Amino acid sequence: MERTMVAARLHALGTPMTLDTIPIPKPRPTDVLVRVKACGIVPNMANVINNWPTWFPHQPLAKFPAIFGLDPAGVVEEVGEAVISVKPGDRVYVSPLRSCGSCKACRGGRRSECRYYTLNGYFSTSRDGQRIFDLYPYGGFSEYMTAPEYAIVNLSDNITFEQAGRFGYMGTSYGALKHAGAGPGQVAIIDGVTGTLGVAATVLCLAMGVSRILGTGRDERLLERVKALAPNRIEVMRLGEESVGEWAKSLTGGEGADFVVSALGAKAPAATMLDSMKGVRRGGKVVNVGGVAEDLPIDVKWLMDEQIHLIGSNWFTTEQGQEMADMVKTGTLDLSYLEHRTFPLSRVNEAISGLKDRDGGFSNYVVIP
Repeated sequence: MERTMVAARLHALGTPMTLDTIPIPKPRPTDVLVRVKACGIVPNMANVINNWPTWFPHQPLAKFPAIFGLDPAGVVEEVGEAVISVKPGDRVYVSPLRSCGSCKACRGGRRSECRYYTLNGYFSTSRDGQRIFDLYPYGGFSEYMTAPEYAIVNLSDNITFEQAGRFGYMGTSYGALKHAGAGPGQVAIIDGVTGTLGVAATVLCLAMGVSRILGTGRDERLLERVKALAPNRIEVMRLGEESVGEWAKSLTGGEGADFVVSALGAKAPAATMLDSMKGVRRGGKVVNVGGVAEDLPIDVKWLMDEQIHLIGSNWFTTEQGQEMADMVKTGTLDLSYLEHRTFPLSRVNEAISGLKDRDGGFSNYVVIP
């Protein structure tokens, strides 16, 4: 195997990533070395990275030069001496979730609740997150990367690496649906159904047996594309036409939906989220996974009287990632809706600079190292 590799590294904010030749890392005893075959792209990632220290100073980036790339998939090349269940040649998705491994949350399998919770190849939720970045400095914009064995999701042959590069967004939606208790016989509201998280939540609801999906969005063409995924189970409404809450109640005999997944973007008004919340039944669940940035003025008396559960959901567990992969393996989860557009590593700066031909949540952009 080659002793060096090429990685796209960011040396300073406001500058392009450069293709640098660096040594191939050696996995520690409990780590694996993965040859990256595809890495999903965060939309408009360059703008996000450059503004991140201003927007979210409490969530640091790795020190420069840094290797980004959030959603890698590839083939295991080498395993550490203490790795038991993963072997060279395995096709895998590498979850970027890293944590300390020894706190109460980590020992309980709730790694996203760890104080040191870090998304490898992106940012940390901890001011002390550099300790994690030092352990795992390699993101998916490199030919090889090391990762802990606990982050590995095994992929069957019927999952392409490009499809697996979408697992981060899909898993984020799946984690939200698990919080909501989604399942057969239920009615779901998906607010922001045409976006990346919204379309993912829709196809996952279909796979999980949710009976009816009420989706909202602003682009009529994309709304129709979503409805076409399962015309007998999906209803759509353009935001602004009427109250989402009243619409949902009218379609459920006044009862309301079992849960709402709020997949709205950061710039969406809080009033839109509040309106959708009013569309759930008594005892229903509202799971926020999108990122509305405004403060949410909640009527807590209504929350109490209606016994509404308001839940924040962030990322997903490796176990849930494996569940998704297994659903694809058996044909329960259909990822054929994804329309791939690939970029070689040499065009990584173009890929992360805000692509303008996106087709909502149907487009899938990946870098191929």
